[in-house]
Amino acid sequence: MGLPALEFSDCCLDSPHFRETLKSHEAELDKTNKFIKELIKDGKSLISALKNLSSAKRKFADSLNEFKFQCIGDAETDDEMCIARSLQEFATVLRNLEDERSRMIENASEVLITPLEKFRKEQIGAAREAKKKYDKETEKYCGILEKHLNLSSKKKESQLQEADSQVDLVRQHFYEVSLEYVFKVQEVQERKMFEFVEPLLAFLQGLFTFYHHGYELAKDFGDFKTQLTISIQNTRNRFEGTRSEVESLMKKMKENPLEHKTISPYTMEGYLYVQEKRHFGTSWVKHYCTYQRDSKQITMVPFDQKSGGKGGEDESITLKSCTRRKTDSIEKRFCFDVESVDRSGVITMQALSEEDRRLWMEAMDGREPVYNSNKDSQNEGTAQLDSVGFSIIRKCIHAVETRGINEQGLYRIVGVNSRVQKLLSVLMDPKAASESETDICAEWEIKTVTSALKTYLRMLPGPLMMYQFQRSFIKAAKLENQETRVSEIHSLVHRLPEKNRQMLQLLMNHLANVANNHKQNLMTVANLGVVFGPTLLRPQEETVAAIMDIKFQNIVIEILIENHEKIFNTVPDVPLTNAQLHLSRKKSSDSKPPSCSERPLTLFHAMPSTEKQEQRNSIINSSLESVSSSANSTLNSSSSLQPNMNSSDPNLDVVKPARPNSLPPNPSPTSPLSPSWPMFSAPSSPMPTSSTSSDSSPVRPEEAVHEDSSTPFRKAKALYACKAEHDSELSFTAGTVFDNVHPSQEPGWLEGTLNGKTGLIPENYVEFL
Repeated sequence: MGLPALEFSDCCLDSPHFRETLKSHEAELDKTNKFIKELIKDGKSLISALKNLSSAKRKFADSLNEFKFQCIGDAETDDEMCIARSLQEFATVLRNLEDERSRMIENASEVLITPLEKFRKEQIGAAREAKKKYDKETEKYCGILEKHLNLSSKKKESQLQEADSQVDLVRQHFYEVSLEYVFKVQEVQERKMFEFVEPLLAFLQGLFTFYHHGYELAKDFGDFKTQLTISIQNTRNRFEGTRSEVESLMKKMKENPLEHKTISPYTMEGYLYVQEKRHFGTSWVKHYCTYQRDSKQITMVPFDQKSGGKGGEDESITLKSCTRRKTDSIEKRFCFDVESVDRSGVITMQALSEEDRRLWMEAMDGREPVYNSNKDSQNEGTAQLDSVGFSIIRKCIHAVETRGINEQGLYRIVGVNSRVQKLLSVLMDPKAASESETDICAEWEIKTVTSALKTYLRMLPGPLMMYQFQRSFIKAAKLENQETRVSEIHSLVHRLPEKNRQMLQLLMNHLANVANNHKQNLMTVANLGVVFGPTLLRPQEETVAAIMDIKFQNIVIEILIENHEKIFNTVPDVPLTNAQLHLSRKKSSDSKPPSCSERPLTLFHAMPSTEKQEQRNSIINSSLESVSSSANSTLNSSSSLQPNMNSSDPNLDVVKPARPNSLPPNPSPTSPLSPSWPMFSAPSSPMPTSSTSSDSSPVRPEEAVHEDSSTPFRKAKALYACKAEHDSELSFTAGTVFDNVHPSQEPGWLEGTLNGKTGLIPENYVEFL
């Protein structure tokens, strides 16, 4: 129920009903006045909080802008450069957003607080002043009326008439005041409908403008966000590979540090304790010493790891002689005496162990040092770039291109090691090499053939692209300009020995053919670079720095594949100079990383192998994935995509394999769950670990690790719900368990039994139990 209307005619009567109605209007005005006071107080608090929030966000943006990423190595990939500048991009977006918020805060006081205060003071305040005046006139009128009614009738007529006139004047004035008060009360009640609500609307409009500005910023930021998402995913994938490599190197260093000792420019280096004479006697001071055999220079740097700093000035002496110190001549163990040309007396030094002293003694006696370079676990020296080697590679290539060019995960999925070694022994037989170039029979699986090709390349005495050019190729990949990269690699390829270049050309022509069929085999140029980079460009030393350069090895292979016709069929114009070779990459803000259309990626999940080199290649070849729209459209139209089997989210979008006469795949895989999630997933194909499996068995992603299973029918559980689109398919919900699950005749589908009914099941919707 609303308030009853105040009639002007009731002002004259001034009835109890009129007074009650007027009182209800007054109570409503008091309520409105209190509410506006609280609203103004809360509005000021909100504006203050917004100012504090804006200040905090600006400080946060400044912190982001000041931080600079430092990568490991002397250059950054395009992905790392994108990530490095991401914090500055974030800071710019936040600052832009806070500029708009500041404008909103400045307007908030004018459009919200000021109008409300004005309405409360001018309108409600005026009504309250009118009420005071009305109450005063009421009291005055009632008093005069009572006094007038108490006049005696015996008064003179003139006095009575004068009293009547005075009462009439007071009544008339009271009546006018009453009318004005009623008018003002009703005016305020009507005004608050728009003058009170309109400032709130204006304030909300300011908020909407701010949020719309944020929406526009988000749209403008979308392209960089997509690019950054791809770069983060690529960097995460490379991290997984390099982390496994570094961890493997760490374990080998723990087992035998000397076998993996870094090749040093010094003949010998390490910590020695040097005896020094003091006033109170002698003391042993720890030094880091280096010895150069050619110049016979010994450099001693006093350094203690516990204090973390140098304990004095460096000292260099020229070696004259070195003599082993007998144990009975000094209380310390592992000691030897050194005489120098430029310093009188004998310097007594203490090694860290007997073996350490032996190495120092051998170095200072002028014996050649024993350096341990990186050695492959394969049988080095059994493979050569001779007619047999070329024959083996040609046979493998011919088998792949005629029988398996469209197999998914080509060169990524490895064969069983025993089968690979057996095939290699057959191919390396001189009798087999003299036979036809195409005599790898169909009994050998394609994954066995591709593994044999990669293994043979790793069995060469050195990498196909040679140790001596490895750093040059890496430096070329680090150059800023793409054309300069291609030109430098073009020049380096033509500096390779003839046989190496011929073999590399043969291999790159084949890999280009493989990449041309990436819609079917999912092996893009980037994926092939991951597989063959560590094989063709393996470093001479296995160090952390070398592992960090694996990403640039991959880029070199990508350039060779993409530009194989130009690189191998034309002569480079002018060889690059050493200055160009050492050109550092400038981190310019306008440098653009390659788009997904230039470097399409595919996500794979690979299990590590027990063999060292297979482990290196399979781990690095994990989880490369494309998020661009062009790659999405390509893969959606030609590939059966499979979700990550490690995922337990039943709401994850999964693509059903396309079947003849079926509806388009639904749901779409292009909707990311979050900005950091990949846009889609490609088939996960674990590597087989069994050495007893048959190469003739079909390779399925779910069965690759179960090749030795004697039972083809297995149970499987649904990861996602699926509605059948054909009578031959099964409908099910997440968590449903199927019996007798086995491969079907249709690619991408399994056949299983549910409640006595046998039908087709999308293979990327289930996991085997």
